[in-house]
Amino acid sequence: MNIVKIKRGLDIRIEGEADKAYASPKQIDFFGISPLDFVGLVPDLKVEVGNKVYAGSVLFTDFNNQQINIVSPVSGYIDSIEKKCDGQVSHIVIKSDEKIIYEHFSEANPNELSAEEIKNRLLKSGVWAFIRQRPFDFIASPNDIPKAIFVSAFDSSPLAPDFDFIHHGKGEVFQTGIDALSKLVDGNLHLSINADITATKVFTKTRNAHIHYFSGPHPAGNIGIQIHHISPINKGEVVWYVNAQDVLIIGRLFIEGVFNAGRIIALAGSEVRHPKYHKTFIGAQIKPLLEENLSDSKLRIINGNVLTGKTTNENGFLGYYNHQISVIPEGENAEFFGWAQLRLDKFSHSRSYFSRIIPSMKYRIDTNINGELRPFFMSGQYESVLPMDIYPVFLLKAILKGDIDQMEKLGIYEVSEEDFALCEYICTSKIEVQEIIRMGLDLLRKDKQKKINIFK
Repeated sequence: MNIVKIKRGLDIRIEGEADKAYASPKQIDFFGISPLDFVGLVPDLKVEVGNKVYAGSVLFTDFNNQQINIVSPVSGYIDSIEKKCDGQVSHIVIKSDEKIIYEHFSEANPNELSAEEIKNRLLKSGVWAFIRQRPFDFIASPNDIPKAIFVSAFDSSPLAPDFDFIHHGKGEVFQTGIDALSKLVDGNLHLSINADITATKVFTKTRNAHIHYFSGPHPAGNIGIQIHHISPINKGEVVWYVNAQDVLIIGRLFIEGVFNAGRIIALAGSEVRHPKYHKTFIGAQIKPLLEENLSDSKLRIINGNVLTGKTTNENGFLGYYNHQISVIPEGENAEFFGWAQLRLDKFSHSRSYFSRIIPSMKYRIDTNINGELRPFFMSGQYESVLPMDIYPVFLLKAILKGDIDQMEKLGIYEVSEEDFALCEYICTSKIEVQEIIRMGLDLLRKDKQKKINIFK
């Protein structure tokens, strides 16, 4: 067994990991899909308030690529179209039917279809939106030819859901999704498995995929880290990737002939009274999941994980690509000489606290950043948690300078915000590192599009 050992990284041990059990089903009446979840997509709305939709009905397309459909996860009526103060559509809200009615697409065995036929089915049904690409992290262009496709069978981020638990008994569906994806690439389809646990046979027995094992701390489960160690991205190359749970949606499309947006999420965190797994659908309003299940302290509800997720409230909706809701204490109170207290009840990446001597201990971590913004300084901090052969501080400075040539030389094509999340977490200078990385990727994408338009 070939194991890629990740030595640089950090496991943030937070209380409130979801128990391996499903919570009682919750009645959820409203579902919201946000165009803001799709990097680089300009929404072209296809529905109005009051329209009837089915699971699989088109809500909006990409204005710049009309092949890309974003579809409804449930059936019902368009309740509202919410907009931000700048006019951007923030959510299309659907009042769901009691029983979901599906748009029907024909069933098929992907092994008997051509790559073009599979691509057309994925595009028509809206399932194509689950195939994303590096660089830039936006929905893959069906006109591109990827050098590889990656699927990660585990998530190493704090309080992340256990994909082995979620995929148990779904081997046929997962295999069908893998079969479909494998027809879309001339190169290899890579499946990455956690070497530190005994993985389910759903993953270890997968066919039509090159299986790799990763061992070590977070970010070992990040798709960007896995790509970097298996098939690094060079200028002009494109790699596609799909979340393991989204492979199930692809598989169900071919087996059932419908867009079944069912999703199992982990509701976790130290402020959740009963952290468990919930069966729901993409875009579900999270309020019913939280009712009578939170502590009485002031809370931060995070749509996603604590490192890369977005702050939301009880009326928010599950993000299109999210698989967990995290709830931790709001950090409002500054601590006098907090850094100088030699204690066991606080987690630290540095050796500031005695908690370093108890590696298995879990903590009630809040959102306090414990400091203020300071200038960059060369400390080697970022390199200790970023297992990539790049110079992170130099890359960030090149982005702030707007030097595209230097950004390319320093590895901008390989990275995404989530790869730098730990850098931001441990940063002594309290710099918004992920925001800078996104700024650099957007700058690079606009420069690339500008050059394409010039040649046209």
